[in-house]
Amino acid sequence: MKSSIVLTLCACAALGFQAQPQTKSPVANAPQKETRVAEHAKGTFEVKTTPQPPEDKDDPNLGRFSLDKKFHGDLEGTSKGQMLTAGTAVKGSAGYVAIEKVTGTLRGRSGSFVFQHLGTMTQGVPQLSVTVVPDSGTGELVGISGKMDIIIADGKHSYDFAYSIP
Repeated sequence: MKSSIVLTLCACAALGFQAQPQTKSPVANAPQKETRVAEHAKGTFEVKTTPQPPEDKDDPNLGRFSLDKKFHGDLEGTSKGQMLTAGTAVKGSAGYVAIEKVTGTLRGRSGSFVFQHLGTMTQGVPQLSVTVVPDSGTGELVGISGKMDIIIADGKHSYDFAYSIP
């Protein structure tokens, strides 16, 4: 069943899992922060998922995987992470959450930051959000914020990372 969850999630990606824009509600009297200029980083990446022992051996619909990625392009580096998955009795419906720490260089700035993933597929219709965890940046990436779109075409992974750094 775990392999079917991974295949379902891979199928989600192949069907065009794309990060969805998120909206923020304004906070009254919020302190003004430094001006941020939105930038885009683009490139490719390879990902290796490795099944991990399940926490609940009685439920084959739940899975756990380690993630290892290598980024190329405007973002050069690696990431390590953990992914939890859930399949359902309905074909084409599944979900996953993941956390990954990225370490490397983003357009000449070195440091690290953390991505948070939230993905679902409802009867074959995918939805994915990959965002930078607030205040997770280190080194020259302190203060980074943004979201990443993951594109899978012809079995190859690429990214479009909309970000800003103060």
